[in-house]
Amino acid sequence: MSTTEKPPVAVLGLGIIGSRVCARLRGAGWPVRCWNRSPKGLEDEAATPEAAVVGAEWVSIYLKDAPAVREVAERILPVLEAGQTVLNHSTVDLPTTKWLAERCAERGCGFLDVPFTGSKLAAASGQLVYYTAGDPALLAKADGFLRTSGRDLQPCGEIGAATIIKLATNLISACTVQALSEALAITTRSGIAAECLTRAVAGNFCGSPLASFKLPTMAAGDFDTHFSLDNMRKDSRYALDLAAAAGLETPAIQAVSDRMTQLCAEGLKDFDYSALAHPYLNRGT
Repeated sequence: MSTTEKPPVAVLGLGIIGSRVCARLRGAGWPVRCWNRSPKGLEDEAATPEAAVVGAEWVSIYLKDAPAVREVAERILPVLEAGQTVLNHSTVDLPTTKWLAERCAERGCGFLDVPFTGSKLAAASGQLVYYTAGDPALLAKADGFLRTSGRDLQPCGEIGAATIIKLATNLISACTVQALSEALAITTRSGIAAECLTRAVAGNFCGSPLASFKLPTMAAGDFDTHFSLDNMRKDSRYALDLAAAAGLETPAIQAVSDRMTQLCAEGLKDFDYSALAHPYLNRGT
């Protein structure tokens, strides 16, 4: 597809990820209208979400949580028309995903359930991984649009399946970082250098890209935000809702969710979720 053939698109939500996706799309020649609740002063930024979505073939949503998605959806739905497709990339609860799909269908619009994994560095370099769910034909049509910001599209099935997979993987990430925090605290309080633990984890089956990325910055007390503690706390609550609906006991994510809630209340909510290590480094608890 040539630059002149690319249709107009809209990006709603210009936070850490949305702003970088917007830049990727614009750089690739997509005509982009964008919107954010707090204006960012970006090129072609609309004053309202309604104005942003008019005429857009693809409407990508990168908002914080379910209440924000529902609020903005209620605003844009009346102006959406047949032929437009809403892609929700926000991590939300399963009922909100299904609600949005139903509302789009009522308007004659397409809907795709497309959350992602990847931080601000991945978004800036087009390396996000999208979990995809929805009509296969519509997903095939959206392929080029999504690959402008994503290196991989992982099909999950019907609407809602991608939401569940995203929450399940975030559950693992949250519990892993809490475990890394505890291991780091035990190691350093025992007089062993953090670098020794980092090397040991890297060469152990417990090692992972997440551990390799987070452990050195946690040891240095660097909690620069790639994915906020408050966002991970929010996602843990959605995961717990899924577990409750399935009649499951999930003590690990329950404990980590409670810990994140506590730390958010103590002023760490806007730090990276690796700030789970903060109390051990700064309070001796």
